[in-house]
Amino acid sequence: MDWNVIVSVNQYGYMAVRDFLHDYGKVKSTDFFNVLVMRVEDIEQFLDDMESAFSTADPVMKHIGHIMPVTDSFIYQSPEEFEQQAKEIVTHWLDKLAGQHFYVRMHRRGFKGRLSSIDEERFLDEFILDSLEQQGKPPAKLDFEDPDTVIALETVGQEAGLSLWSREQLVRYPFLKLK
Repeated sequence: MDWNVIVSVNQYGYMAVRDFLHDYGKVKSTDFFNVLVMRVEDIEQFLDDMESAFSTADPVMKHIGHIMPVTDSFIYQSPEEFEQQAKEIVTHWLDKLAGQHFYVRMHRRGFKGRLSSIDEERFLDEFILDSLEQQGKPPAKLDFEDPDTVIALETVGQEAGLSLWSREQLVRYPFLKLK
């Protein structure tokens, strides 16, 4: 589908949100109820545009449940392939995670019975903690109450996307809904 943003829509607002988002990028429907995917050219600009739309109380915004841009994505065919590719992406973030309080949050759409959001979150949490220890980097700590960093993991069928968010970004963009 070539997406870098996923949007969940609250009941009764699907068409209005889809039409609204067309001004910001290419929007596609998915096979999942009230879930849209997008391709935007500039994620930072898109986030700023959404921040403005939410702050001006645009009536369409009340129908948006969750907006999540992703910076890295992949296609997978099995749970093992999913975990391997997710680990490869997260490995590039280890320096940013060293000494940080963090957690992984996964929103799974599809692959029911084959992937568990809770199990995959735990798997990546443990991978990060173990990898930092093995590399002799400052240890990170799981913290669901006041994290420095959150890793978002989104799936749509057999496509996945990940992104890394700082505390400052989570405060600035509450529509990410990771806290």
